[in-house]
Amino acid sequence: MSASNPLADLLAEKGVLLADGATGTNLFAMGLESGEAPELWNETAPDKITKLHQDFVDAGSDIILTNSFGGTRNRLKLHQAENRVHELNKKAAEIAGAVAAKAPRKVIVAGSVGPTGDLLVPLGALTYDEAINSFVEQIEGLKAGGVDVIWIETMSATDEIRAAAEAASRCGMPYTYTGSFDTAGKTMMGLHPRDIHGVAGDIGEGPFAVGANCGVGASDILSSLLDMTTADPEAVVIVKGNCGIPEFRGTEIHYSGTPPLMADYARLAIDGGARIIGGCCGTSCEHLAAMRKAIDTHTRTQRPTVEEIVERIGPMRNTVATDNAAPKRERRGRRG
Repeated sequence: MSASNPLADLLAEKGVLLADGATGTNLFAMGLESGEAPELWNETAPDKITKLHQDFVDAGSDIILTNSFGGTRNRLKLHQAENRVHELNKKAAEIAGAVAAKAPRKVIVAGSVGPTGDLLVPLGALTYDEAINSFVEQIEGLKAGGVDVIWIETMSATDEIRAAAEAASRCGMPYTYTGSFDTAGKTMMGLHPRDIHGVAGDIGEGPFAVGANCGVGASDILSSLLDMTTADPEAVVIVKGNCGIPEFRGTEIHYSGTPPLMADYARLAIDGGARIIGGCCGTSCEHLAAMRKAIDTHTRTQRPTVEEIVERIGPMRNTVATDNAAPKRERRGRRG
C-alpha cells in the first residue's frame, strides 16, 4: 500500500492480533450518563479515557480504538458540539497515542469512525458528498492526533461505508471497515456478510481488512465470519463480537459471556479464519485477558461448523438470512 500501515506490519509479525473491548460498557461503569457524548470526555475526563486504553493494553490488546465513535458533526450536533469535530477527534487520538507510546510492545492506535446516524439519499436527506465531507472532517482530526489506521465500524449501509472509505483515502490514511450484521443475518440495510469484501475495494488502495462488529451475540458473529472467509479466504477479516448473548434483566442489558466463553470464541474465530479478534458490547478487560491467553496458546485447527459454534458458544439470535429481507431503517446505536 502507498499509505504507511503499521497495522499491516504488526499483523505480518504476529499472525493474529487482539483488538480491544467495549468502549460504552466500560465508560458507563466509570460514570458516563445515558445520552451523554463519550467524545466530550476526551476534554472533560481525559484521565478516564486514558485509564480505559491503559486497561485494554494491560489486558493484552494489540489495537486500541480511539474514543471517537460518534465524532462526526452529525452526531456531535446533538450535543451542541458540531463545531468541535477536529479538536475532539485530535484529542481522542492523542490520548490513545500517549498510552500506546508507553506500552512495552507495539500497540496500534485505530481511529474509530462510526455511522453518522443520518440516512443517505434517497432514504434520507444526507447526500453522499455531504457524508464524505463529514467523515473527512473527523478523519483529519484523527490523523492530526497521530492514529495509525482509520477503523470504520458498526456500519449498516454500503454507501456510508464507501463515503467513510473515500474520506480515509482522501486523507491519505489506510482503513478497515466492519458491518453490524444484526438483522436476519444481514445489516439493517440489507448487506450480507459474504458481500462485505466488495463494498469499497475500488476506493483508494482498498481496505486493509474488513469484517464484523457488534451485531447480536458471539455465535452470530462467528457465523458471519464463516460467510466472510468462505467468500474470500485470502482477506484479512476482523471480528469484534459482543460478549456472549445480550439479555434484558429489568431495564438493564446483561451480557452472558464469561472469560472462558470469550476465550473459546477467540479460538473459534482463529479456526474460522479471523486475523483480528476483539470484543464489543459487554467485553471487559477480564474477558480480553482470557482472549489474549487463548490467542497466544491456540494453534489453528479444523474450521468449525455453525452447529459446533452453537454447541460451544450458545444459540444464535439472528433468524436465517433470506435474500428478500429488506430492512427499512438505519442502525443508530452506539458501539459497546
